[in-house]
Amino acid sequence: MQKKIVFVLLIFFLITSCNLPTASVLENVSQSRNIFWVTKDPNGAATPTPFMPIFVEATEAPQSTPTNLPDPTQIPPTPTNTETPINQVNILILGSDYREGRGYRTDVFMLLSLYPDSNSASIISFPRDLYVFIPGVGNQRINVAQPYGGFELSNATLQENFGVSADHYIMTNFNGFKSIIDSLGGINVEVGNYLSDQCNLSQADSAGYCTVYPGTIYMNGETALWYVRSRYSTSDLDRTRRAQEVIVAIFSRLMSLDAISRIPELFSAYSYAVETDLSIEDIVPLAPLASSLLNDPSKIRRYAIGIDQVTPYVLPDSGANVLLPNYEAIAELIRQSAFTP
Repeated sequence: MQKKIVFVLLIFFLITSCNLPTASVLENVSQSRNIFWVTKDPNGAATPTPFMPIFVEATEAPQSTPTNLPDPTQIPPTPTNTETPINQVNILILGSDYREGRGYRTDVFMLLSLYPDSNSASIISFPRDLYVFIPGVGNQRINVAQPYGGFELSNATLQENFGVSADHYIMTNFNGFKSIIDSLGGINVEVGNYLSDQCNLSQADSAGYCTVYPGTIYMNGETALWYVRSRYSTSDLDRTRRAQEVIVAIFSRLMSLDAISRIPELFSAYSYAVETDLSIEDIVPLAPLASSLLNDPSKIRRYAIGIDQVTPYVLPDSGANVLLPNYEAIAELIRQSAFTP
């Protein structure tokens, strides 16, 4: 049972950061509740990122850049390796947006650090448009490292750019996302900022938009899926915040239920959707930590690389929007999150 608790805990971290619709594998037991919706935001600015299949050539680096911006053509400076504290486990959490016949990217790229000694954990989110040096590939968005070379290349990219490494990885294509939330009877999400974006839901207005305001908003699986996927009126950075809000909401919902009694059900339903190198021997020592985090989500600290750590930039050759990393600022954020029990 303890093994299952830990494994499902890690699945929750993955699934709550999704950006793909999925098929239901559990009976929908949620009931509709009041959700507050208004009309389209007339000031919303679309900032979608073009889909880049894995079989295309790597994007060539720009020939020149403005003098006031970092040069994305250069290999990043050698980072200062931070010594990992004893009894810490770093797990790279990846969310695949697999599309049949077109490959995939990992638009969710998070580093989860577990501290068994202090019964705590931290998460740091890397935006999908972060433009980094991928060994053997060149300058690319961080979300193509995994499809180009698997966990080995994703981990090498972390080490090359930020001086941090993962011990293990977990990747999912998010099958069962809506079903997990619906099987919990829905979740109450603490929405941080106003959001209005295109949606294909029954709540949509006549223009096909859904809107939420800051505050506590009930969401079923379908609505939560729209909330974390929404990308046309907000930036990549805002999506990382919303994904983490959903993580907290799921943990809060678990606290109000007899979650332990449902572990076999959830484990059976969703373990097939996860790819990982974690073994039973790796998981067993983390069982006490999993129980502690389920009971007290405040022990999970959340961080995200944001506008203070990046510079928005448009690649001159392709016109693609990327985020140039401020390596010094990101290194400081990583020290605060991944290396502070």
